[in-house]
Amino acid sequence: GVWGPAIGVSASNVFLFLLFAGRIYDPFTSCFMLMAEVFSALVSVKRMKQIDATPEQTGTNVCNNKGYDIEFKNVVFSYNEEPVLKGVSFVAKQGEVTALVGPSGSGKSTASKLAARFWDADSGTITLGGVDVKTVEPETLFKNYAIVFQDVTLFHDTILENIRLGKKGATDEEVLRAAKLANCDEFTEKLPNGYQTMIGENGSALSGGERQRISIARALLKEAPILILDDAVSAVDVKTEQKILEN
Repeated sequence: GVWGPAIGVSASNVFLFLLFAGRIYDPFTSCFMLMAEVFSALVSVKRMKQIDATPEQTGTNVCNNKGYDIEFKNVVFSYNEEPVLKGVSFVAKQGEVTALVGPSGSGKSTASKLAARFWDADSGTITLGGVDVKTVEPETLFKNYAIVFQDVTLFHDTILENIRLGKKGATDEEVLRAAKLANCDEFTEKLPNGYQTMIGENGSALSGGERQRISIARALLKEAPILILDDAVSAVDVKTEQKILEN
C-alpha cells in the first residue's frame, strides 16, 4: 500500500490538545448535572403555579345558620375534569344519623369534605342550616364540624395529649370523658402507663383500631354540633364499633 506523508505532532501541541479537551469536558459534565436539577425544579414550579392559581376561599366571619341540617341541592363536583358527584341531592337532618353507602370511588368522602367546605362544588348548592357554605369563611364554618378520617394523624406524645389536640385547653377530665366515649379505656387499661403512655411517631406502638379510637376521642372532645365519620371505624372490630356508635 501507499502510505501518506507522516504527520509530526510536537509535544507542545499534544499538551495543548489535552488541556483544551479537559476544559471542554468539564462544562459538558456540569451542564448535564444542571439539566437534571432544572427538570426536578420544574415539577415544583408547576405545583407552585397550581397552588397560586387556586382561588382563595372567602366569606363572612359569622355563620347565621338556623339549626344544623346539611342539604345538598344538585351538587356537581369533579377532580381534574373527572366527574365524581353528578347532581347529588339529599338532606342530613339534625338529630339523626345519615349514612352514605356505596362502593369505593362513589364520592362518599368527597361529599363529606364538600359539606365542610374543604373544596367548593362546581355547581349546585350546599347549605348548613339554610346558609350557603360558600358564603362563610372556612375557619368560621369549620367550628361547626368535627371530622374523623380513615387515615389517622397522631404525634409522638402521650395518648392523653394526642386526644387533647381536639380542644385547646381541655381539662384532663374532659379528655378522659371523650376517651371513654370512644372506648379507649379498653386498651389503655392494658398499657403500663395508661393514658400517659408514649405512642411513637404517628402511633406506631398502637394497632389500627386503637389509633382510630384516639382520633374519634379527639373529635368528640371538640363537641362540635356536626360529627362526620369518614370510614372512621374501618379498623375497629364490630363489637367495639357498636359501643362507639351507641356512645
